[in-house]
Amino acid sequence: MESDANSPKIPDEAIEQPRPEVTSSNSNISEQQSDGKVDDSRPTLLVTNDDGIDAPGIRALVEVLLETGRYNVNVCAPDSEKSAVGHSVTARGNITVRQVEIKGATAFELSGTPADCVSLSLSGALFSWSKPTLVISGINKGSNCGYHIIYSGTVAGAREAFICGVPSIALSYNWTRGESHNTDFRIAVQACLPLIDAVLSHIMKGSYPQGFFLNVDVPVNPGQHKGYKVTKQGTSMIITKWEAVTPKNRLPPVSSVDDQGIGIQLAQLGLEASTAGAARRLNSAAKNVEIESIAGPENGAVLDLQYLLFKRENLNISSELSTVLHH
Repeated sequence: MESDANSPKIPDEAIEQPRPEVTSSNSNISEQQSDGKVDDSRPTLLVTNDDGIDAPGIRALVEVLLETGRYNVNVCAPDSEKSAVGHSVTARGNITVRQVEIKGATAFELSGTPADCVSLSLSGALFSWSKPTLVISGINKGSNCGYHIIYSGTVAGAREAFICGVPSIALSYNWTRGESHNTDFRIAVQACLPLIDAVLSHIMKGSYPQGFFLNVDVPVNPGQHKGYKVTKQGTSMIITKWEAVTPKNRLPPVSSVDDQGIGIQLAQLGLEASTAGAARRLNSAAKNVEIESIAGPENGAVLDLQYLLFKRENLNISSELSTVLHH
């Protein structure tokens, strides 16, 4: 976890409250789809990740946050795997945005990167707010220590919020093949909940220090963790080996649908994508309108789900940066 000497203290235990009725915050394009009324007294959270909106990590995070009954939860995450994209953004072309049904939350999936998700969410064009109380990115499948944070889309989501002046936390779980299970994501989130509560408590009181964001890594056995420790940025890195591609070891094209490249990726990453969700993403390439209704859930419930197209426009650089460059 990265911080400075003035970082808030962690309470001995989180304050547990009964699970509330489902609540959700309204968005500009889906005000009629809210499962409940927004409680203005509750902090507004924006959740994103880089593993994709169907990943078990982000679903566990959203589920635990909703169960506390203490937050208005909003989700904006990539529509597919975006690991190791770093802080890249979609500088050219359109970004497709669709509303996704996550009971108790207002949720959208984007065709862009984690940084795109946060940037668009904070623009005021997607949600009814433009500045949440806290942005939480994760919980990632795999640790993000040392120089890994340069490549991590999870950390980039939190960093984008930090750049925009919004407090943020990146959460990662040290997933280990052969030891970890999807149920561990929920345990890892619960281990982080006292930290999230402490940060929000200081934000609401106006005592949260500025000039940093938190990068939290949870050990492989989250149920046996020994507490929290503030540390300095490490220097560990991934050892890279390059191998010549031959017909035998060639990977399937990621953009091909006919060869099931997307399905192979999902299987390899262990994502629990629904059939409806996968079809929603596969069909998107053929659509090129600004707003269009899409099919509802398989259970026959009527949902007026929509998708929008956005494109990035870079404005003039800030006055501070301009001054620095001219001097």
